[in-house]
Amino acid sequence: MSHHQFRSRQLSIGAGTVALALLAVPAITMSSAGPAAAAATPSAAKLNPAVAPGGNFDLSRWELQLPTGSPGSPTTIPSSGLVGSNGFQDSYFSTDKTDGSMSFWDPENGVTTPNSHYARSELREMNPNGSAAAWSVPGTHTLSATVKSTQIPNHVCVGQIHLGQNSGSTKPLLELFYYANGDVKMGIEQTPAGGNEILYKVGNVPVGTQFTYVIALTGGNTIRLTLNGKQTTWPLASAFKSYTMYFKAGDYDQSTGSSSTVGAKVQFYALSIQHA
Repeated sequence: MSHHQFRSRQLSIGAGTVALALLAVPAITMSSAGPAAAAATPSAAKLNPAVAPGGNFDLSRWELQLPTGSPGSPTTIPSSGLVGSNGFQDSYFSTDKTDGSMSFWDPENGVTTPNSHYARSELREMNPNGSAAAWSVPGTHTLSATVKSTQIPNHVCVGQIHLGQNSGSTKPLLELFYYANGDVKMGIEQTPAGGNEILYKVGNVPVGTQFTYVIALTGGNTIRLTLNGKQTTWPLASAFKSYTMYFKAGDYDQSTGSSSTVGAKVQFYALSIQHA
């Protein structure tokens, strides 16, 4: 959830690349402006409402996890089933018919994984050969996106760096949360064992408004988040440096219940990954 060597490679979905980085202690915030800030902000390409998400976004390096299946064993769709204009879509993962965005719906009563109380409609990073991505910390690793949410019961995770599935931990390094009141917060775990995540408020975006984020882990020691051009960084705790990691993006609703109509809806207008 293992690459120890990297070539520079980029996965684009709908648009260019954004820069976001990972740290884990006192946050240092600064505003970005000018050409450098513009370069770090993804711009959504023109999207076609008439095709599946795979027709607008490069999904060749992603696996989809759905809030359906059997308890503890959610349905997953491999990259091969997602790519192209006729790729997979259903009521939980589809193209919005008005603006072409890649839309995720996640009801509170959805099926969960064995290690979570929350259901999700979410993409998981994969390797070109279809195996689970698991990259080592050195280098620069970036997840960039333009997103909007129109329905949030409490808060929803729209981007993650997760520890590798064979790393000995089932926890994320960090989660980017979007709240029903518009707050955007970065949650950073302090140890691989989990249970000690610290939340940092990084901004506020009215629900229903598009925003861009870039999550980056750089130099083997820094977490960086760029939210609408504003950068915040944290130091990466040394306990994480020996772990492999991967990106996730989508709709990981942080509420539970028995309702099939209460849940989170998240729409993506651009999505890209870069490793260098």
